[in-house]
Amino acid sequence: MADSCGSSCSSAKASGCGTTREAQDAALAQQENAITRSLGKIKNKILVMSGKGGVGKSTVSVNLALGLAQRGHMVGLMDVDIHGPDVIRMLNLKGTLEPPATAGGLVPPLRYNDNLKVVSLEYMLKDRDQAIIWRGPLKIQAIRQFVADMDWGELDYLIIDAPPGTGDEPLSVAQTIPNVKAIVVTTPQKVALADVRKSINFCKTVKVEITGVIENMSGFVCPHCNETVDIFKTGGGEEVAREFELPFLGRIPMDPRIVVAGDDGTPYLSSSEDSPATRAFAGVLKAIETRLPPVKAPVSLNMTSGCGCGCGSSR
Repeated sequence: MADSCGSSCSSAKASGCGTTREAQDAALAQQENAITRSLGKIKNKILVMSGKGGVGKSTVSVNLALGLAQRGHMVGLMDVDIHGPDVIRMLNLKGTLEPPATAGGLVPPLRYNDNLKVVSLEYMLKDRDQAIIWRGPLKIQAIRQFVADMDWGELDYLIIDAPPGTGDEPLSVAQTIPNVKAIVVTTPQKVALADVRKSINFCKTVKVEITGVIENMSGFVCPHCNETVDIFKTGGGEEVAREFELPFLGRIPMDPRIVVAGDDGTPYLSSSEDSPATRAFAGVLKAIETRLPPVKAPVSLNMTSGCGCGCGSSR
């Protein structure tokens, strides 16, 4: 009787395990379809990375998204930094995400302006000062679900601001978003360059193409005498790009107005003010447009909306 009972229990467990696995596989397949649906009309997906914190990656991400939008492109900005999301503060966005219009539909991102849509994992929190204490699997699932739930519509560029390093968040983006490209941000000093090499090798390992390297905080322009002081040296980012045979997108000098604008929610690098920093950033934008032009996306056979010319564009 003991053998019979043990055999029955083993069969039940095996059956239950199989059922659970089938349910998990079905849920995963459904989520994959949702991700494909969410990202299907986006022409260029750009993951902004850095090897270490404090190099201005989020500042570059925000100004890159806003700058491309100001140049007439349809742009999305997605913040997947679970532990330190800063994008909505840097843009001074106060709204909340609204539920989808129909049951089972996608969530519309917030609109910063007519050309820029923004979402952040911070919107998942009831208290924005709440600490997120999650292990890897929870982070991965949160990012996948976040991507699957968004209704971006048609975009020329989706800018994804990831936390520094080569951990769960950038890995999840690389594995979840097909054809994503990377832009690596660094400062010129050797410590930052040692870490950026790891980011470059990460991209090679997970087969993410690198669009180029940006050297941030490359010299400080004194607001009083207009002389440039190389606080963190200069040229290191360009040297690493040359070492790995990668495009160098440009160097951006430090400017106190960048810090003030970020705190005030009024991004400076993409502003119309003429300064060494804004001129340098305009060159970065032009380099990205050249390397990742907003080409027309393939027309879906079941696409029912568009501009009427058959190009698949909604603009």
